[in-house]
Amino acid sequence: MQYRAFGKLEWRPSALGFGAMRLPILDEDPSKIDEPLAAEMIRTAIDAGVNYVDTARVYHRGQCEPFIGRALRDGYRERVKLATKLSHIPKSLKAFRTYLDEQLADLQTDHIDFYLLHGVNRRSWELEKPTLPWIEEAINEGKIGHLGFSFHDDLETFKSIVDSYDWTFCQIMYNYMDIEDQAGTEGLLYAADKGLAIVIMEPLRGGGLVEPIPDSVAELWRSAPVERTPAEWALHWVWDHPEVSLLLSGMSDLSQVEQNLASADASGTKRMTQPELDVVAKVREEYRKLIRVSCTKCQYCMPCPQGVGIPHVFRLYNDLSMYGNEDWIRQQYFEHTPESMRAPGCIACGTCEEACPQQIKIIEVLREAHDALLTTLSS
Repeated sequence: MQYRAFGKLEWRPSALGFGAMRLPILDEDPSKIDEPLAAEMIRTAIDAGVNYVDTARVYHRGQCEPFIGRALRDGYRERVKLATKLSHIPKSLKAFRTYLDEQLADLQTDHIDFYLLHGVNRRSWELEKPTLPWIEEAINEGKIGHLGFSFHDDLETFKSIVDSYDWTFCQIMYNYMDIEDQAGTEGLLYAADKGLAIVIMEPLRGGGLVEPIPDSVAELWRSAPVERTPAEWALHWVWDHPEVSLLLSGMSDLSQVEQNLASADASGTKRMTQPELDVVAKVREEYRKLIRVSCTKCQYCMPCPQGVGIPHVFRLYNDLSMYGNEDWIRQQYFEHTPESMRAPGCIACGTCEEACPQQIKIIEVLREAHDALLTTLSS
């Protein structure tokens, strides 16, 4: 197992962290974790050197933290750094203390090593700022080790949040396709320059970079100077960045654990050759040929008077065409996108179309995108 720097801290994490977001389930019910299998997966990873486990109270419909508490019995808790999140914004110090104590009880621990504000964006950040002094109290009491945030918004917002507090770490979505989306490469470098440790989520884009693979992309991988699976290419590309402290993989069966462990053992920074990086760049461009909407995310259409997240909806529509990973895209649209930002909020006022430099028929394409996402939902 490869180990890396974690920002300013002396502790060194394994290159691979266990993300307990997509654990195996029973009866297709996310709240019913297949506990014997999931516990075997986590313990196999820890026995192989993984020393960072990430969870959240909302994962698996509230059942993930209690499961992690049980899975880390028998001495496994002492072998890892445990990370979880403030997934609900409490309205008072008392409410926060109750929330945190419930998390500690569920996780069967007296402290959480790394605590995150969950899914921070421009809107939520203003609501979450008042919690910082409360979390600092918990840090002083030894209930929390270090504070960070996970992020879903644009680069400008990311930089602003990085500069707003003395964070230990941050967690961003990053993979070879999303080099200019959300924090992106520029955000990665910016946070690292500020001394933050950086945890990567969605290195496989929720599995979209693994299957199904378009024939043209598969042909490019076959032409590469070294042989790797699509998952290995994606993981090694992230690990190649020295700014990355660790990446989280949401593994859902034991074979994925074993494959990711093998990839982590072979990982490193600045190891990919230029011919290898060139193949990844060609794959990126091949995926981009499958884009349905020529939206450049210039934001000229924003803000929408009704609050519709036009570039966001178009991005998910393009993702559906490019990757076909319906479950992940459905989750992003119907669970992580506020209803007010979804396409049906459009009242066809036309303000956006007048401002669009690409002359996209936005009103029509929003309807088309929503219909496609609904079809995905019902398929």
